[in-house]
Amino acid sequence: MSADYSLPDVLERIYDNQLALEAAIMELTLWLEQSASPELGDNIRGALEAIGDNAGHIKQGLAKLRATNLG
Repeated sequence: MSADYSLPDVLERIYDNQLALEAAIMELTLWLEQSASPELGDNIRGALEAIGDNAGHIKQGLAKLRATNLG
């Protein structure tokens, strides 16, 4: 299997996509809060908090997986 498609690389790209989507959603949330509904913005921020909480665990898991594949 090509190194470009190894499990750690694929998972890393999924993680990067998650972070990009989080950033895009935050931009939309800021716009929404300013223009229409601060309450809805609070709900979205709650969901984004879950993404942020899990990001550290995902990154640690990826590092462990990479170390396992190298060793």
